[in-house]
Amino acid sequence: MKKHAGLAALLTCAMGLPMMIFYALGVLGPQLIADLGIDREHLGWLTTSAFGLAALLSPWAGARVARIGSRNGLLALFLLVALSFSLMAVLPGFVGVVIALSFCGVAQALANPATNQAIAQTADAPKAALVGLKQAGVQLSALIAGLALPVLSAGLGWRLALACWVPLALLLAFWVPVRVAAPAAGVRPPLRVASANGWLLRLMAIQACAGLCLSSFITFFGVYASSLGVSPSRIGLMVSCFGLMGIASRLLLTPLGARLKDETALLGGLFLFALGTLLVMQQASGSNHLPLWLGVTGMGLSLVASNAVAMSMLLRDARFGGAASSAGLLSLGFFGGIALGPPLFGVLLRQPGGFAAAWTLLLFALCVGAILCRNLYRARRTEEARPHAGTA
Repeated sequence: MKKHAGLAALLTCAMGLPMMIFYALGVLGPQLIADLGIDREHLGWLTTSAFGLAALLSPWAGARVARIGSRNGLLALFLLVALSFSLMAVLPGFVGVVIALSFCGVAQALANPATNQAIAQTADAPKAALVGLKQAGVQLSALIAGLALPVLSAGLGWRLALACWVPLALLLAFWVPVRVAAPAAGVRPPLRVASANGWLLRLMAIQACAGLCLSSFITFFGVYASSLGVSPSRIGLMVSCFGLMGIASRLLLTPLGARLKDETALLGGLFLFALGTLLVMQQASGSNHLPLWLGVTGMGLSLVASNAVAMSMLLRDARFGGAASSAGLLSLGFFGGIALGPPLFGVLLRQPGGFAAAWTLLLFALCVGAILCRNLYRARRTEEARPHAGTA
């Protein structure tokens, strides 16, 4: 693993930086609502503006990365993040923030295809370990966002707090050619979107459920905790706890899943654990914040790892499709869920039940995800039981 430490660090940053804005919305949500003059329900549309575009572009992003190579894909990713965070500092109003976030959405679409292809094309790479490490970058951004953004925003304001990450993105862009080989010469594959087979479609639906739950949870967690009297600094610590638990779960569960004959059972268990976590978290009150800590801990230990486990499944089993194309399609499902979740959550938040009504959306999605995991598990077992089993 030491041989690939530099690549692992670069890919971890490639996964983490585009997602920084996702956790920034959770940490800085109350400040954004006050500064932009928007209702709390509109906060979800900021998430959608980035991840909706990421979802739409993901199938083509996989095909584009397969054509231009992982080096160029990663270079474009870091430059787009730098542009997005720079525009966040200067463009005024709600619409300006939406425009700035759209560039981050393009970077998010490139992240999984570019990093997966870089791993797949690296000789002697411990694939499961590298996938777990680079997917942990997403949660590393949550940890850093929770610790750094409250402090930076208190001194600089939320706009400059986000602009502080621009130099890092530019530095990483210069580092890409050092760590990632140039694409091999030869005929480039045509720019076309691959179709998903039955297994991949099921996995996409599972990840859509995971994305819906995670985006709604993170986007509105800060507002929910604030309504119960939690201070901004304490909210930041809670989001950091979520990130820390997510890092641990991805690093531990991805290699564990790789040792299993079929990771689908592990995925189903993660959904059920998250379901129990949400039920516990709803017991929080103004005088009892412990369920909030249990909520961020449980979600970090469970559902966060689902995307890393799913990505590892793509690299382990070629029947899901090619490394870049299948990652792009899987990202379509995941980002589609992320984009859809917060607006739906916001609609339910307007109902008389408020947060109690809105949390039911997540409980329903988790139940659906667990059922889909069981369906995929049975489909894979049936396929493998057939003599001369081919594609799904």
